[in-house]
Amino acid sequence: MKKEVKDTIIVDLGEMLKEYPHFYLVDVTGMNAEATSSLRRKCFKQEIKMVVVKNKLLHKAFEAADIDYSELYGALKGNTAVLFTNTANVPAKLLKDKDIAKAGVPSLKAAYAEEGFYVGADKLDELASIKSKNEVIADIVALLQSPAKNVVSALQSGANTIHGVLKTLGERPE
Repeated sequence: MKKEVKDTIIVDLGEMLKEYPHFYLVDVTGMNAEATSSLRRKCFKQEIKMVVVKNKLLHKAFEAADIDYSELYGALKGNTAVLFTNTANVPAKLLKDKDIAKAGVPSLKAAYAEEGFYVGADKLDELASIKSKNEVIADIVALLQSPAKNVVSALQSGANTIHGVLKTLGERPE
């Protein structure tokens, strides 16, 4: 590969590192063309950009980046695919899918998600449990609505009780 091509790839990887807030390094060793194509299609459907890279070029892109990715250098061995995403937990859920994770391939090497480093395949469950921005917002809205619903319910219950008491006393509620 010519130096100009390598330089272009390093610049492109650097731009993707800036564009996407989260990425996973995945070992794709042992995946045949059919399995790789299937993974690419599933990534595309989940809005994940999958790029198979040379470790040395990715290492150089890491070195040129504004963020210190040195914790991930040890994961740059074997065949590596980078899964770039805007939602931190989506690639983890995809990798946990039983149809994809046949015989442990592909497997998680490391990830950078929510401004944290996750190194090792044992971090997959932790990554899958990270809540997305939309999930956190939904939880907050539900928490905010809960007290209001309780007040409305109590007021309705109280009003029904007052009407019931007045009715039994023979008075007419206004």
